[in-house]
Amino acid sequence: MKDEQLSLVVSQEGEGERLDKHIVALFPDWSRSTVQKWAKEGHVQVNNKSEKSNYKLKAGDQVTVTPPAPEHETIEPENVALDVLYEDEELLVVNKPRGMVVHPAPGHTTGTLVNALLHYTPSLSTLNGDFRPGIVHRLDKDTSGLLVVAKTDYAHEQLADQLREKKAERLYKAIVHGVIAHQRGTIEAPIGRDPNDRQKMAVTDQHGKEATTHFEVEERFNSHSLLTCQLETGRTHQIRVHLAYINHPVVKDPKYGPKSKFAIRGQALHAETLAFVHPATKEFMKFQAPFPDDFTQVLTQLRMNA
Repeated sequence: MKDEQLSLVVSQEGEGERLDKHIVALFPDWSRSTVQKWAKEGHVQVNNKSEKSNYKLKAGDQVTVTPPAPEHETIEPENVALDVLYEDEELLVVNKPRGMVVHPAPGHTTGTLVNALLHYTPSLSTLNGDFRPGIVHRLDKDTSGLLVVAKTDYAHEQLADQLREKKAERLYKAIVHGVIAHQRGTIEAPIGRDPNDRQKMAVTDQHGKEATTHFEVEERFNSHSLLTCQLETGRTHQIRVHLAYINHPVVKDPKYGPKSKFAIRGQALHAETLAFVHPATKEFMKFQAPFPDDFTQVLTQLRMNA
C-alpha cells in the first residue's frame, strides 16, 4: 500500500523549524523516527528537492511527503466475530469492542477491525488503500462503539463528505473524574502533538489544529460525572484531551487521566450514537450501541455509592 502524497506550504510560524519536527506536528499519526527514515530514503522533499530531516525550513517552502509502501506486509482476513448492527450493499455499521485496533499499521497487521472485515465481506471501499479498506473514520483502540464502514467507493466518498461537513452526528458517552457544576459546555481549544511527549496529544498553540467538543452532563455522582459529548471536529484523542484540559479526565484513561480503582480496561468512553444520510437511498439513519458490560458496571458502582 502506498499512502496518498501529502503537501504543505510552510507558514511564518514554521520559519526556522526542523523539517521532521514540523511534519510530525502537522501529521501526528507519523512518528518522528519514521519521518526521519523517509527523509533519508528520499521520500520527503522541499521545493521538489530531497532534504535531510534536520533541514531548517523557510516561510513559503513547499514540503511534499510520499510515504513508501510497507515492505513484505500483507493484510490477511481473520475470523474474528463482529457485532454488525446494520448492513446493505453500500455500507455496514459495526459496534467495535474496546481493545480492538481499527486498522493495521506497518509492523502491526493482525487482530484489527480491518482483518475481521476482510473475512466478513469481500466488498470494501478502496479509497484508503490496502491497510484501511472500508475505513471512513476511526475510534481509539480502547474506545468502544459505532463505526460506519463503506463497502463501495461511492459510499465512502459520500460518508466522508458528511463527516467533513459536520452533517453526520456522533455522540459519545464518557464517565469523567469530578462533578461538573454547569449542565453543558463547549470546549474550543487547538490540539496537536504534545511538545513534551511525542506519544501524546495536547491542547497547544504550536501547530495545534482547531478542535471543538460539546458536552452535556447526564448524571452526577459523588466525585464523577456521566457526560454526552458531541464532536464538531475529529482530532486524534480529541474528547480525551479536551476533557483532561478542563480537569475532568475520562475514567481509566491511560494517557490523560489518573489511576483509578474501577475494573475497566481502557478509558470509559463509548461511541453510543451515529447518524448520517444513506449515500444511495438518501434516508436518514440513526444507530445506538448499548454500553459494554464493564462500562455499565462502573455506572452501577457509582450509583450505589452516590
